[in-house]
Amino acid sequence: MPSAPGRSSPVRLIFLAFALAIAVALAYYLRHALLLIYVSSVFAVVLQPAVERVHRLSIFGWTPSRGAALLLLILAVLVALGLFATFALPPLVSDIRDFAKDLPSRIEQLRSKLKSVPLLGRLDTGALPSGVFSASPQIAIGIGSAVMNVLTVLLLIAYFILDGSRLMGALLSMFPQPARDRLDRVLTRAGKRMRGWLAGQMMLMLILGVASGVTFGLMGLPYFLVLGVFAGIANIIPLLGPIVTVILAAIAAATESGWKVLGVLIFYLVYQQVENAFLTPKIMKSQVQLSSAVVVIALLIGSELAGIAGALVAVPSAVLVVELASEYLTQPEV
Repeated sequence: MPSAPGRSSPVRLIFLAFALAIAVALAYYLRHALLLIYVSSVFAVVLQPAVERVHRLSIFGWTPSRGAALLLLILAVLVALGLFATFALPPLVSDIRDFAKDLPSRIEQLRSKLKSVPLLGRLDTGALPSGVFSASPQIAIGIGSAVMNVLTVLLLIAYFILDGSRLMGALLSMFPQPARDRLDRVLTRAGKRMRGWLAGQMMLMLILGVASGVTFGLMGLPYFLVLGVFAGIANIIPLLGPIVTVILAAIAAATESGWKVLGVLIFYLVYQQVENAFLTPKIMKSQVQLSSAVVVIALLIGSELAGIAGALVAVPSAVLVVELASEYLTQPEV
């Protein structure tokens, strides 16, 4: 029966196409969950070495397990946050308290300044607070959803750090031995390069926080310390973080003078150009060994595909893609 394989081949192709269509539809339906899983896995790969270093330590003759090492790292972070709260938070809390106390009067000042502008004098600024309050349920729902996503990602990161090697071994076991060893080497190289992304991101956060705090302080902006700290922390969220920061800084400056608003806008316009064209490509190139063009393209594609989360993991994802492409496209038969 030599024709049997030929007759069954179209059937297999139909089943394969049907299975592929189901897989694509299922992936689209589960895209939100898959995105959270992917983001968590990237951060787990980046943070894994820190847990391994603590796991290999000998503390008075006691070698902590991976779970204990993770708990020790969490404890260290909490201690650092406690020290920050003890020494650096009081002035921030004082600024926030003063800001909340002065907010009604500053809103009135802002309204009067807007009315003095010819093109803005016709705006019904009295409707602004009611509009904000009417949108508060949607804002609360959005914030609650974001908090749940963050908690889910943190939980998945912990699971991946503790059981990631076992899970990766199970996935690799699906491949034949030569292909398994090759893929394992590629993923190991990619993981080493991806870990440099976190160091580069922290450098960018520090640079923006210091630059914003110093600039706003020299401008005499109210609550410049709070704005500087917020700018540095928010910079880990691409696109949205800088936008929210400049809006808050512009609102604070608007209660002082229009020139300070202009100064805030000029500062952020200049800084974003410097960061996007020089700092991010150079720092990420030195940390993850990617060209500046690849970094910029990865950020654009990541933000277009998955918004903020996509832009957040765009650079480490580009590292993974480059490693896989250089291994399997340039040396397909190795």
